[in-house]
Amino acid sequence: MNGLAAASTEDMATLDAVVSSLQAVEKTLQGVMAARDGLLALANRLAMSIAENGVGLEESDLTLRAVAAELATALRVSDRTVQRRMVAAEVLVERFPQVWQAQGAGLITAGHARVIVDAGSHIDDDDARAAYAARVLEFAQDESPNRVRVIAERIAQQHQSRTLDERHEDARTHRGVWVTDGPDAMSELHVYGPSVLIHGAHDRLTEMAKAIAGNGQEDANSDADPRTIAQRRFDLSMDLLLTGAPAGHDTADGLLGAITAHVSLTVPATTLMGADGPAAELAGRAPVDLATARALAGASTGWDRVLTHPVNGGVLAVDRYRPPESLRRRLRARDQRCRFPGCGMPARGSDLDHTRDAAFGGETSEENLAALCRRHHVLKHQTPWHVQQLGDGLLEWTSPTGRTYVDLPPPPNTVTFSEPPF
Repeated sequence: MNGLAAASTEDMATLDAVVSSLQAVEKTLQGVMAARDGLLALANRLAMSIAENGVGLEESDLTLRAVAAELATALRVSDRTVQRRMVAAEVLVERFPQVWQAQGAGLITAGHARVIVDAGSHIDDDDARAAYAARVLEFAQDESPNRVRVIAERIAQQHQSRTLDERHEDARTHRGVWVTDGPDAMSELHVYGPSVLIHGAHDRLTEMAKAIAGNGQEDANSDADPRTIAQRRFDLSMDLLLTGAPAGHDTADGLLGAITAHVSLTVPATTLMGADGPAAELAGRAPVDLATARALAGASTGWDRVLTHPVNGGVLAVDRYRPPESLRRRLRARDQRCRFPGCGMPARGSDLDHTRDAAFGGETSEENLAALCRRHHVLKHQTPWHVQQLGDGLLEWTSPTGRTYVDLPPPPNTVTFSEPPF
């Protein structure tokens, strides 16, 4: 049993006070960070004004460098870093003032602001950008940045002047691979490219790593192979890149090379048919261009059909021509990711947990099951965190200090016939 279960009343009171104090500090900190962004944006505008009145805007780069160097030496950081921050702050303050103000009030964090700005960076019309920011902020105040990113990108599609397909074609030209060197003779290999390919490659490495472990568990290791899942993924990726085949390809007990990647898309049928509507979406993580979605749809051997309410978009039913695990598919379609507040791990890689333990009479039904990643599945069973279902897919979590958090299932990527809440 986790130690918190045996904690004294005084210990829990202290923890409660720490949480409350940390909330207050975080709110103050976000306000200070917003103030810093305001000053950096002011410095950027001042540099541009000086350049315009002197050498002209076409020669403004040197002026920006000089101002950035002035700030950097005072702050004891790199002038390149300060110049990047100046530009980013200018974009936030000038193009997304509502987001900046919300951060200043402590309603969202810098992480939320960055996600909202990134998703809406291609919205050129001022009114459309303001409408986009207002809708995302309603959602952002109650969710973590990684969850907000998915919704922000979905809403941004509705306010873009260019289609996702057009922007995706432009973005593809920037695909590439590069290296960042780190300490202790270690380096990072970065791969930037289409989301479907990147997630597909990651999924294939994960399935291979599970096969090596021999137990199918993503976070498990064994006496025969004590490596973590991350270490196995790395070793396999280097084998593939440097030799062209994983080391386990020719093993007697299994062919790792035969393991294929899996990616999950959600796309309204009307979108596939060419009608205007929500873009395809990759496992609740990122939008997918229509050309890729159609290619995958045409090559797929089967699709889960998710029937949704025509007005509120809620999941009504999930079926398939040959449904092997209809309940699992329905719950994954409803939950999309782990249902612990703030977690964004996809439902496909999570456990389906009985909210009320089956050993104590909990039913194996939609009303008593929810997707939990392994980390939060263990947290629920081995710590004083508790959860109950409120109906309609709502989960109410209670923390060890008695705070409650209601987690709503994410809105499905579907067509509705009324204005969606976000």
